[in-house]
Amino acid sequence: MKKVLCITLNPALDMTIAVDGLKIGEVNRATSTQLDAAGKALNSAQILADLGIDCVASGFLGQQNQASFVQLFADRCTPAAIEDHFVRVDGNTRTNIKLVDHGTTTDVNGKGFWVADADKTKLLQKVGQLAAACDAVLIAGSLPQGFGMDDFHQLINVVMAVNPKLAVDVSGEALKAAMSYPLWLIKPNSDELTEAFGMACQTPDEQRALLTAVGASIEHVVISMGEKGVHWYTPHTAYHATPPKVTVKSTVGAGDTLVAAMIQGLLGADEDAQVLTQAVALSAHAVSIVGFGVADPERLATLMAQVQINRI
Repeated sequence: MKKVLCITLNPALDMTIAVDGLKIGEVNRATSTQLDAAGKALNSAQILADLGIDCVASGFLGQQNQASFVQLFADRCTPAAIEDHFVRVDGNTRTNIKLVDHGTTTDVNGKGFWVADADKTKLLQKVGQLAAACDAVLIAGSLPQGFGMDDFHQLINVVMAVNPKLAVDVSGEALKAAMSYPLWLIKPNSDELTEAFGMACQTPDEQRALLTAVGASIEHVVISMGEKGVHWYTPHTAYHATPPKVTVKSTVGAGDTLVAAMIQGLLGADEDAQVLTQAVALSAHAVSIVGFGVADPERLATLMAQVQINRI
């Protein structure tokens, strides 16, 4: 069985609150509330585990409110496990509030803990050992307080020294930094690329121009564009995937699902069309539910049949 190391540097307790017509400045009644142990790479780890990939979860975790995370690791035993190799740090893991109103999500993200130098040293030592024993590595999500760009560069170098199959899903300055490495896979969305590099990034021509301008030498570049679909650039060809039409309940976890499914498909050496079709179908399922999880086989087959793949 394949194994993937999923590194979440700044995890969160995601409190998803659904409302029916959010009214700013007034009292709103929740129609549902859900609390999840989360973080981008940890979300992806759960999807990977559902797809039969063993996962090793690492990063930083606040000591004071870790119960939900500990319970998650205890519960996730089948079809594949998620091993807990987080470095515990002083303080609380942040809480992120996600207000969902008829498919529109408003995020209020907390700050969370501060990472000390000793914590960073411990993580880098742990990651170097874990990455060498895994088939691929994913670094995803924001950086915590105290973990700067020099630390991020060091983390990438530690991983790539022992495992060339590094996937990254980050934004801002971290995205700019990551694009300078010969990664295995990167999955930004078009808005994140525009924000990071100040270049238009909607059409294939614009995206190719950006990748050329920044000198990207990445094997798989997967650019998500919401309802407009997904572009996947490989060294040999490029694809556009049109997603199926679904009723959007929440966009939380859609990107994390997409990158997890791409990793699973690529590790399985599936045909390109199969990899992208399944990934886009699973991502579409993710926006049709509150929370995240893999669609059952019947639902997945229905969604996959609606995905359209074209070369670009």
